[in-house]
Amino acid sequence: MTSTRACGVLLHPTCLPGRFGVGDLGPAAHGYLEWLAHAGARWWQVLPLNPAGLGASPYAAPSTFAGNTTLVSPELLRDEGLLEAGDLAGVPEFSPFAVEFDRVAPYKRALLERAFERFAARPPVALAEGFETFRSANGVWLRDWALFAALRRSSGELPWWEWPDKLALRRPGAIASWLGSHERAVRFEEFCQFLFFSQWHALRERAHALGVRILGDLPIYVARDSAEVWANRELFRLDARGRPLAVAGVPPDYFSPTGQLWGNPVYDWEANEASGWAWWVERMRAVYALVDAVRLDHFRGFVAYWEVPFGEKTAVNGRWVPGPGSRLFAALRGALGELPLVAEDLGVITEEVTALRDAEGLPGMAVLQFAFDPKESSLFLPYRHRRNQVVYTGTHDNNTTLGWFLGDASPAEKEFVRRYLGSDGREIHWDMIRLALAS
Repeated sequence: MTSTRACGVLLHPTCLPGRFGVGDLGPAAHGYLEWLAHAGARWWQVLPLNPAGLGASPYAAPSTFAGNTTLVSPELLRDEGLLEAGDLAGVPEFSPFAVEFDRVAPYKRALLERAFERFAARPPVALAEGFETFRSANGVWLRDWALFAALRRSSGELPWWEWPDKLALRRPGAIASWLGSHERAVRFEEFCQFLFFSQWHALRERAHALGVRILGDLPIYVARDSAEVWANRELFRLDARGRPLAVAGVPPDYFSPTGQLWGNPVYDWEANEASGWAWWVERMRAVYALVDAVRLDHFRGFVAYWEVPFGEKTAVNGRWVPGPGSRLFAALRGALGELPLVAEDLGVITEEVTALRDAEGLPGMAVLQFAFDPKESSLFLPYRHRRNQVVYTGTHDNNTTLGWFLGDASPAEKEFVRRYLGSDGREIHWDMIRLALAS
């Protein structure tokens, strides 16, 4: 990835202000872009834009292709005639401090259902044509997602491996029979995706007009309870009934004596390579239809990953297994051209991981909140920053800078950072921003 020196802001759209309980792709997002451009920022970084999964996390999404329809703006739907002013009255009183996903999601879904009913009853010509064009252009993933989402809802949100066997294993006759009485539910899920992508593409066009580019995020793994695993079992290490043979995690370390057991099914890399990496090519093509550059989460997993036998309670009994390395990146370049990527290279990184990152010409990351341990000379201290590196005050895995300084940092870290910055700490957030910009 090549880029002139520039600054940006990491802010997921859910964090934008608004009266509907969660940030969305409407007026506040467009106003935020105006602010970014006025401030001289050239990048807006977002977390994965996929539907939120377990714990409302976009890193445990039920699809790596679908968009998060909770982000659809009711105000823009009103402007298109899909909602009326009365539909936006009587908004529940949501918390002004945090997103209450368990309350927001059903409220937003009810608005989407109302919009779909109005569309189905009397579809505007241009909107109907746009919907059919969208369905045709996204056939690689859209039908699988819509089927999966509708089946999951009709099952009471059970994971796919607890559905009736013939549906869980995608027997064509069973799917066709189920569709006979559920086609409208599937069409609704497709329509919601159409709304998300329409609003997002309009927002991205506005960003480009203002000189702002968007940096997205791609988790290396997908959730077990996802449309992708359900529809592409042959690409993952699963048994004949779809149960994982092994799951992903990280080994024990200083911070966690039992490691981390993530539970995502690991890839069958040989099967992926034998297919010509077709699924990965489509996955990357889809994410670049949304963003201009991509941060690869857990980049070290492309070199070697920690695999734990399914059923283990901790990650202790795992093992390192080689990943696809440069073979995958060469295939992606061959199919899609040069891809602007950022490697998430935090944590314990080996020489092999660094070698792959540098061979692919990928910028790595530095996080200033991790720089001030007085017991060691951190690679994240500004004088040790490298060319081709993205510097953060903190990421989505960190507290806010003020929260870190007041609550998480040890007394020794606080003293170190105050001395390093020549600061009394009262405006530590601005001090750290200035430090990042000066690195």
